[in-house]
Amino acid sequence: MLEPSFHSFANALRERLAEPLPGPEAHLKMASRSRLRMAMQPNERTRRSAVLIVFYPYQDSIYLPLILRPQYDGVHAGQMAFPGGRMERSDENLIRTALREAQEEVGIRVTDVKVLGKLTEIYIPPSNFYVQPVVGILPYRPDFYPDPREVEHVVEVSLDELMDETIIGENAIEIKGTLIDAPFYQIQGFKVWGATAMMISELLTVINSVPK
Repeated sequence: MLEPSFHSFANALRERLAEPLPGPEAHLKMASRSRLRMAMQPNERTRRSAVLIVFYPYQDSIYLPLILRPQYDGVHAGQMAFPGGRMERSDENLIRTALREAQEEVGIRVTDVKVLGKLTEIYIPPSNFYVQPVVGILPYRPDFYPDPREVEHVVEVSLDELMDETIIGENAIEIKGTLIDAPFYQIQGFKVWGATAMMISELLTVINSVPK
């Protein structure tokens, strides 16, 4: 059974996600300087993808999981992210993509996920993906079974930690020999930046606008 406070949080968030979203204005708060300079847009070769932002009650608080990508020959190697990936032909929509990828990457039982809504899609120029963040809840803390090919580590983050403004910083981050000036969230020893940080910024803007 859901705790009353978590149930109230979920209901309020679902209602707020059905209203107009802050979108690019919230994204810009955590956008890298290089992204702002380049101002790249989706094109005919852009691929669709989705990630799952899933909340669950744990230790009298509200948590969500982030994942650390392993090192590999790709643009997002070693970065923090939400579980997710590219849309497959078998996916009837991007919500299905987010759920399927979360199940494949960290073992979340998607039949137990209740989808609350979606955040604003965001374009990722380095990989040429257009990403749909999907927001949902689980009524319990899940057991995580990370796929080692996709996930090096699962980081469970409380909403209180995520909303602490002292975790926000900005400096030069080295990516494949290139220094990128970018704002980030410092979470449990990991720097969360780029598109994931921009999604978190919109998520927190939405949560902070929920009537208390």
